[in-house]
This record gives sequence, C-alpha cells and structure tokens, in this order.
Amino acid sequence: MLDRRQGRLRVPVVAIIGLLALIQQVRAGEFPVTAVKVPEYKSVFGKVESRDMVPARARIGGTIVSLEVEEGSAVKAGDVIATVVDDKLALQLNALDARIASLDAELANATKELARGKKLLVQGVVPKNRVDALQTQVDVLTGQLDGTKAERSVLVQQGSEGKVIAPAPGRVLSVPVTKGSVIMPGEPVARIAGGGYFLRLSLPERHAARIKEGDSVRVGARGIGSDTTANAREGKLVKVYPELEGGRVIADVEVDGLGDFFAGERTLVWIPVETRDVISVPAAAISNRHGVDYVKVKGTEGPLDVAVIIGSSMPSDAGIQVEILSGLSIGDTVITP
Repeated sequence: MLDRRQGRLRVPVVAIIGLLALIQQVRAGEFPVTAVKVPEYKSVFGKVESRDMVPARARIGGTIVSLEVEEGSAVKAGDVIATVVDDKLALQLNALDARIASLDAELANATKELARGKKLLVQGVVPKNRVDALQTQVDVLTGQLDGTKAERSVLVQQGSEGKVIAPAPGRVLSVPVTKGSVIMPGEPVARIAGGGYFLRLSLPERHAARIKEGDSVRVGARGIGSDTTANAREGKLVKVYPELEGGRVIADVEVDGLGDFFAGERTLVWIPVETRDVISVPAAAISNRHGVDYVKVKGTEGPLDVAVIIGSSMPSDAGIQVEILSGLSIGDTVITP
C-alpha cells in the first residue's frame, strides 16, 4: 500500500517474512556425503642443492697477486676471479729475448756471407760446396730463430693463463686461498654454484614404490622451524634415482623461489606417499555452539543437528572443504545455509 503522508510504499510484515523464507530456501543447499580420495603426505627435510658445482682452477703455478671475489659474490661466465703470477716466466722471457737477438745477429751475418759467396761462385772464385755450406748455416739459424720465437709464444700464453676465469655463472660458495698464497697448477681458487637450485630429498625405502616423477609436493617456508603448510608452495617431483643409498630413495624436487636460499639449507617438504578415503563437507555447513561443532543433516522428519569432530581443511573447486572424522556416514545429506 501507498503511504500518502510519506510518499513511500509500505509492504506488510507478513510479505517481508515470506520473502525472507523464500530467499532462505533458495540459498540453502543440499550436499550428499561421499568419500573422496585425498593424498596422504609425509613430511621430510629437503636440502637445497645447486645443479652445477664447478671449481675455478688455476692453470699455472705461482703467487696470487689479486683476488677479485669472496664468499657470496655473484659471477658471470668469463669473469676474472684471480690473477696468478709466476716470477720465473719473466726471467725465462728475458732469456729468450736475449737468445732471439743473438740469433737475429747471427742470421743477418750468415745471410750476408751467403750473398757474398753466391757472387764469388759466379766469378768462379769459390767452389760450390762452400756456398752450399753457407746456405745450410742460414737455414739452421732460421730454424733456431723460429723455434725460439715459438718458445717465447708459449711463455707468453702461460703468462696470460695466470688469469683464473669463472667457468660458469653462479654464486661463489668458498674461496680457499688468499692474496699472496702460492698455488700449484690445477688447484681450485674458488667453488661456484650455478645452474639454478633444487631440493634433494631422502625418503625411507618403504616409500620407493609409491612415489613417481611428476607428483606435486608442498614446500614449506624458509627455515626448518616452519612446520605448517599455511605458506607452503607447490613443487614438482622431477627425478627419482633408481639406486637406494643406505636404505633410502633419493629424489629431486623443482620449486620456484629458491634463489634466496643458502646452498645446503634445509626446509620441510610434504610429499604424497599414499591415498586415503575422506568424508568432507563445505566449511559453511559447520556451526559451533558451546565449543561443539554441528552439521545440519536432512532427516525423515526435518533437518537434524548432528555433532561432528572435524579435521583439517582442504581447498577444492567448490571452496574450502573440512574433513569430518566422525559423526557423518556416507549417504547422509548435509544442508548448508
């Protein structure tokens, strides 16, 4: 009806109550109780490993005159990590330079003697065997000069190999030497972790037949004290090793966001090892009164409030589901508001 004094439409209270009842019926839902299979997770510690663990080695022996990195430094492939200098190389280069200068002088003199001998041979003053001997002397000196220059090139190359180069991009884990240390050829100057990070798991032998590549796992937050799955991230089991070590199966897990972890750091990983049947209801179907959880169940004479014991929550396509440990049976119909 229309209220003339206020100019508004006045709806009877009975109509409002009927409308609310209709809305309640529309919003209410009935869900049959069924058992679903959910994975059973086992929590183990995963160790952060790097894909590549490569040492940067010295190619020559000598003294480290400069050290460009320290533990934790990020390097790229080809970066100079350290410089090694062998003082004997400089002395050997000086000796070869002096020998080259002497051979140059001898070769120049022998070349002149050969040219003079050829002229005298044309005039018939000297025999041909004398010219042949001069030619042989020039050839020998030329060969000696070329060999000495090659030796010098080898020493120059050795000197350039004094720069220790990073073999791959990554992070420096350890530097077992210091500036001024004497090092031998092949000794490591730094240890570099590169190629990205992954988690390595060690599971008991009884789970070896139940895990497979491609399984989804949950990776806990950073720190071994994070023992809940509230902030867990999704990972993937990418490799299961075919050999048991000490009665344990080794597996690798890939997960994003391990760049800020330390190599060797441990974190909790939940991995599915078997499945179990679970009865679950929507979280909206559970109400709590005086510390007791109730679920409204459809009965022959109307809805009934049934006391239940709830378990953990789990996400699903229909929203958050809550596990029911006792109080419901398969075939019951749950009513949600």
